[in-house]
Amino acid sequence: MISSVQNPKIKRIRLLQTQSRSRKKELAFIVEGIRLLEEAQNTYQVPELVIYTSDLDPRGQKLVEAFLEQNVPCEEVSEQVIKAASDTETPQGILAILPLKPLPLPEETDFLIIADEIRDPGNLGTLLRTAQAAGADGFLLSPGTVDPFSPKVIRAGMGAHFRLPILSCSWEKIREVADGLTVFGADMKEGSRIWDADLNLPLALILGGEAHGPGKHSRDLADAWMHIPMTDGSESLNAAAAGAVLMFEVLRQRTQEGLL
Repeated sequence: MISSVQNPKIKRIRLLQTQSRSRKKELAFIVEGIRLLEEAQNTYQVPELVIYTSDLDPRGQKLVEAFLEQNVPCEEVSEQVIKAASDTETPQGILAILPLKPLPLPEETDFLIIADEIRDPGNLGTLLRTAQAAGADGFLLSPGTVDPFSPKVIRAGMGAHFRLPILSCSWEKIREVADGLTVFGADMKEGSRIWDADLNLPLALILGGEAHGPGKHSRDLADAWMHIPMTDGSESLNAAAAGAVLMFEVLRQRTQEGLL
Protein backbone atom coordinates (compact mmCIF):
# COMPACT_ATOMS: atom_id res chain seq x y z
CA MET A 1 0.00 0.00 0.00
CA ILE A 2 1.15 3.52 -0.79
CA SER A 3 0.70 5.65 2.32
CA SER A 4 3.00 8.61 1.61
CA VAL A 5 2.06 11.57 -0.56
CA GLN A 6 5.79 11.89 -1.29
CA ASN A 7 5.82 8.60 -3.16
CA PRO A 8 7.30 9.18 -6.66
CA LYS A 9 4.21 7.67 -8.35
CA ILE A 10 1.93 10.10 -6.53
CA LYS A 11 4.20 13.02 -7.34
CA ARG A 12 4.06 12.02 -11.00
CA ILE A 13 0.27 11.88 -10.89
CA ARG A 14 0.13 15.37 -9.40
CA LEU A 15 2.35 16.73 -12.17
CA LEU A 16 0.14 15.14 -14.82
CA GLN A 17 -2.92 16.59 -13.10
CA THR A 18 -1.59 20.14 -12.88
CA GLN A 19 0.85 20.69 -15.75
CA SER A 20 0.00 20.64 -19.43
CA ARG A 21 3.71 20.50 -20.27
CA SER A 22 4.10 17.32 -18.21
CA ARG A 23 1.23 15.69 -20.07
CA LYS A 24 2.76 16.65 -23.42
CA LYS A 25 6.26 15.58 -22.40
CA GLU A 26 5.20 12.21 -21.00
CA LEU A 27 2.33 11.65 -23.44
CA ALA A 28 0.12 10.65 -20.52
CA PHE A 29 -2.92 12.00 -18.69
CA ILE A 30 -5.10 11.21 -15.69
CA VAL A 31 -8.60 9.74 -15.66
CA GLU A 32 -10.55 9.71 -12.40
CA GLY A 33 -13.70 7.96 -11.32
CA ILE A 34 -15.50 4.72 -11.97
CA ARG A 35 -17.68 5.83 -14.89
CA LEU A 36 -14.83 7.36 -16.89
CA LEU A 37 -12.59 4.36 -16.28
CA GLU A 38 -15.41 2.07 -17.39
CA GLU A 39 -15.54 4.13 -20.60
CA ALA A 40 -11.78 3.72 -20.95
CA GLN A 41 -12.08 -0.03 -20.50
CA ASN A 42 -14.99 -0.28 -22.95
CA THR A 43 -12.88 1.45 -25.60
CA TYR A 44 -9.84 -0.77 -24.98
CA GLN A 45 -7.68 1.82 -23.23
CA VAL A 46 -4.96 0.17 -21.16
CA PRO A 47 -3.73 2.26 -18.18
CA GLU A 48 -0.09 2.55 -17.24
CA LEU A 49 -1.01 2.57 -13.54
CA VAL A 50 -4.17 2.41 -11.44
CA ILE A 51 -4.40 3.54 -7.82
CA TYR A 52 -7.40 2.81 -5.63
CA THR A 53 -8.61 2.78 -2.03
CA SER A 54 -9.84 -0.22 -0.07
CA ASP A 55 -13.41 1.11 0.27
CA LEU A 56 -14.23 0.92 -3.46
CA ASP A 57 -17.78 -0.16 -4.23
CA PRO A 58 -18.37 -3.39 -6.23
CA ARG A 59 -18.25 -1.55 -9.59
CA GLY A 60 -14.86 -0.13 -8.70
CA GLN A 61 -13.57 -3.47 -7.45
CA LYS A 62 -14.67 -5.07 -10.71
CA LEU A 63 -12.66 -2.49 -12.63
CA VAL A 64 -9.53 -3.17 -10.60
CA GLU A 65 -9.94 -6.92 -11.14
CA ALA A 66 -10.32 -6.39 -14.90
CA PHE A 67 -7.20 -4.24 -15.07
CA LEU A 68 -5.23 -6.77 -13.04
CA GLU A 69 -6.21 -9.42 -15.58
CA GLN A 70 -4.62 -7.17 -18.22
CA ASN A 71 -1.42 -7.06 -16.15
CA VAL A 72 -1.94 -3.37 -15.38
CA PRO A 73 -0.09 -2.31 -12.21
CA CYS A 74 -2.77 -1.58 -9.60
CA GLU A 75 -1.75 -0.17 -6.22
CA GLU A 76 -3.86 0.32 -3.14
CA VAL A 77 -3.37 3.72 -1.50
CA SER A 78 -4.51 5.41 1.68
CA GLU A 79 -7.38 7.89 1.78
CA GLN A 80 -4.88 10.69 2.39
CA VAL A 81 -2.93 9.72 -0.71
CA ILE A 82 -5.98 9.51 -3.01
CA LYS A 83 -7.01 12.98 -1.85
CA ALA A 84 -3.54 14.30 -2.62
CA ALA A 85 -3.51 12.65 -6.04
CA SER A 86 -7.05 13.63 -7.02
CA ASP A 87 -8.16 16.80 -8.79
CA THR A 88 -11.61 16.63 -7.17
CA GLU A 89 -12.78 17.54 -3.67
CA THR A 90 -14.50 14.18 -3.16
CA PRO A 91 -12.46 11.46 -4.91
CA GLN A 92 -14.29 8.28 -5.94
CA GLY A 93 -11.39 6.14 -4.78
CA ILE A 94 -9.87 5.21 -8.14
CA LEU A 95 -7.80 6.95 -10.80
CA ALA A 96 -5.43 5.92 -13.56
CA ILE A 97 -2.59 7.14 -15.73
CA LEU A 98 -3.46 6.58 -19.38
CA PRO A 99 -1.22 6.98 -22.44
CA LEU A 100 -2.03 10.13 -24.39
CA LYS A 101 -2.69 8.77 -27.87
CA PRO A 102 -5.38 10.82 -29.64
CA LEU A 103 -7.41 8.90 -32.20
CA PRO A 104 -6.44 9.62 -35.82
CA LEU A 105 -8.81 11.47 -38.10
CA PRO A 106 -10.57 9.27 -40.65
CA GLU A 107 -9.15 9.41 -44.18
CA GLU A 108 -12.34 11.09 -45.38
CA THR A 109 -14.24 13.58 -43.24
CA ASP A 110 -17.47 15.46 -43.82
CA PHE A 111 -18.13 16.98 -40.38
CA LEU A 112 -15.34 18.61 -38.38
CA ILE A 113 -15.47 20.98 -35.42
CA ILE A 114 -12.87 23.75 -35.05
CA ALA A 115 -12.51 25.34 -31.61
CA ASP A 116 -11.18 28.90 -31.86
CA GLU A 117 -9.60 29.79 -28.48
CA ILE A 118 -12.15 28.03 -26.25
CA ARG A 119 -10.57 28.66 -22.86
CA ASP A 120 -13.10 27.40 -20.33
CA PRO A 121 -12.39 23.72 -19.51
CA GLY A 122 -16.04 22.94 -18.74
CA ASN A 123 -17.19 24.43 -22.03
CA LEU A 124 -14.56 22.55 -24.03
CA GLY A 125 -15.34 19.23 -22.36
CA THR A 126 -19.06 19.73 -22.99
CA LEU A 127 -18.36 20.60 -26.64
CA LEU A 128 -16.28 17.45 -27.05
CA ARG A 129 -19.06 15.35 -25.54
CA THR A 130 -21.62 17.04 -27.79
CA ALA A 131 -19.47 16.65 -30.91
CA GLN A 132 -19.15 12.93 -30.32
CA ALA A 133 -22.90 12.61 -29.76
CA ALA A 134 -23.71 14.65 -32.88
CA GLY A 135 -21.53 12.48 -35.11
CA ALA A 136 -18.55 14.75 -35.76
CA ASP A 137 -15.59 13.05 -37.44
CA GLY A 138 -13.04 15.03 -35.46
CA PHE A 139 -12.37 18.04 -33.26
CA LEU A 140 -9.56 20.48 -34.07
CA LEU A 141 -8.26 22.91 -31.44
CA SER A 142 -6.61 26.16 -32.44
CA PRO A 143 -3.67 27.73 -30.59
CA GLY A 144 -4.98 29.42 -27.45
CA THR A 145 -7.55 26.72 -26.71
CA VAL A 146 -7.37 25.04 -23.31
CA ASP A 147 -5.52 21.71 -23.08
CA PRO A 148 -8.12 19.05 -24.00
CA PHE A 149 -6.46 16.53 -21.69
CA SER A 150 -6.62 18.67 -18.55
CA PRO A 151 -8.60 17.11 -15.67
CA LYS A 152 -11.67 19.37 -15.89
CA VAL A 153 -11.97 18.87 -19.65
CA ILE A 154 -11.66 15.11 -19.22
CA ARG A 155 -14.45 15.07 -16.62
CA ALA A 156 -16.76 17.29 -18.67
CA GLY A 157 -16.06 15.21 -21.79
CA MET A 158 -17.54 12.12 -20.13
CA GLY A 159 -15.62 9.65 -22.29
CA ALA A 160 -15.61 11.57 -25.58
CA HIS A 161 -11.80 11.52 -25.50
CA PHE A 162 -11.89 7.75 -26.07
CA ARG A 163 -14.21 7.92 -29.10
CA LEU A 164 -13.50 11.22 -30.89
CA PRO A 165 -10.30 12.26 -32.71
CA ILE A 166 -9.05 15.38 -30.89
CA LEU A 167 -6.11 17.29 -32.35
CA SER A 168 -4.41 20.50 -31.20
CA CYS A 169 -3.25 22.22 -34.40
CA SER A 170 -1.66 25.31 -35.89
CA TRP A 171 -3.96 27.37 -38.09
CA GLU A 172 -1.91 26.18 -41.07
CA LYS A 173 -2.70 22.57 -40.15
CA ILE A 174 -6.37 23.39 -39.56
CA ARG A 175 -6.56 24.95 -43.02
CA GLU A 176 -4.92 21.85 -44.51
CA VAL A 177 -7.28 19.42 -42.75
CA ALA A 178 -10.36 21.49 -43.65
CA ASP A 179 -9.38 21.71 -47.32
CA GLY A 180 -12.26 20.51 -49.47
CA LEU A 181 -14.87 21.21 -46.79
CA THR A 182 -17.21 24.18 -46.64
CA VAL A 183 -16.16 26.08 -43.52
CA PHE A 184 -19.04 27.66 -41.59
CA GLY A 185 -18.42 30.27 -38.93
CA ALA A 186 -20.95 30.98 -36.19
CA ASP A 187 -21.53 34.60 -35.23
CA MET A 188 -24.06 36.47 -33.08
CA LYS A 189 -25.99 37.98 -35.98
CA GLU A 190 -23.95 37.57 -39.15
CA GLY A 191 -24.98 35.30 -42.02
CA SER A 192 -28.03 33.10 -42.47
CA ARG A 193 -30.19 31.59 -39.76
CA ILE A 194 -28.87 28.15 -38.89
CA TRP A 195 -31.93 26.35 -40.29
CA ASP A 196 -31.60 28.24 -43.58
CA ALA A 197 -27.98 27.12 -44.09
CA ASP A 198 -27.41 23.91 -46.07
CA LEU A 199 -25.55 21.77 -43.54
CA ASN A 200 -25.74 18.59 -45.59
CA LEU A 201 -22.58 19.67 -47.38
CA PRO A 202 -19.26 18.24 -46.19
CA LEU A 203 -18.38 20.93 -43.66
CA ALA A 204 -16.23 22.23 -40.84
CA LEU A 205 -17.90 24.29 -38.14
CA ILE A 206 -15.94 26.99 -36.31
CA LEU A 207 -16.93 27.66 -32.69
CA GLY A 208 -15.50 30.93 -31.37
CA GLY A 209 -14.15 31.60 -27.90
CA GLU A 210 -16.26 32.81 -24.99
CA ALA A 211 -14.80 36.29 -24.73
CA HIS A 212 -14.37 37.54 -28.28
CA GLY A 213 -16.05 35.05 -30.59
CA PRO A 214 -14.39 34.06 -33.88
CA GLY A 215 -10.94 35.59 -34.33
CA LYS A 216 -9.04 36.79 -37.38
CA HIS A 217 -7.90 33.31 -38.43
CA SER A 218 -11.47 32.05 -38.28
CA ARG A 219 -12.69 34.97 -40.37
CA ASP A 220 -10.01 34.31 -42.96
CA LEU A 221 -10.89 30.62 -43.09
CA ALA A 222 -14.70 30.73 -43.11
CA ASP A 223 -16.55 30.36 -46.42
CA ALA A 224 -19.95 31.25 -44.94
CA TRP A 225 -21.51 32.52 -41.72
CA MET A 226 -24.64 31.66 -39.80
CA HIS A 227 -26.27 32.63 -36.52
CA ILE A 228 -28.71 31.27 -33.95
CA PRO A 229 -31.86 33.41 -33.89
CA MET A 230 -32.84 34.53 -30.40
CA THR A 231 -35.70 36.49 -28.91
CA ASP A 232 -35.35 40.21 -28.27
CA GLY A 233 -33.38 41.00 -25.14
CA SER A 234 -31.25 37.84 -25.32
CA GLU A 235 -27.59 38.79 -25.48
CA SER A 236 -25.85 35.50 -26.26
CA LEU A 237 -25.43 31.83 -25.42
CA ASN A 238 -22.29 30.46 -23.86
CA ALA A 239 -19.92 28.49 -26.08
CA ALA A 240 -21.15 25.07 -24.95
CA ALA A 241 -24.84 25.88 -25.41
CA ALA A 242 -24.34 27.55 -28.78
CA GLY A 243 -22.14 24.69 -29.96
CA ALA A 244 -24.80 22.14 -28.99
CA VAL A 245 -27.50 24.01 -30.93
CA LEU A 246 -25.28 24.27 -34.02
CA MET A 247 -24.02 20.70 -33.99
CA PHE A 248 -27.43 19.18 -33.52
CA GLU A 249 -28.82 21.33 -36.34
CA VAL A 250 -26.23 19.61 -38.54
CA LEU A 251 -27.42 16.24 -37.24
CA ARG A 252 -31.10 17.20 -37.67
CA GLN A 253 -30.65 18.22 -41.28
CA ARG A 254 -28.64 15.15 -42.15
CA THR A 255 -31.04 12.81 -40.42
CA GLN A 256 -33.98 14.52 -42.11
CA GLU A 257 -32.30 14.10 -45.50
CA GLY A 258 -31.46 10.49 -44.78
CA LEU A 259 -27.71 11.05 -44.77
CA LEU A 260 -27.27 9.42 -41.36
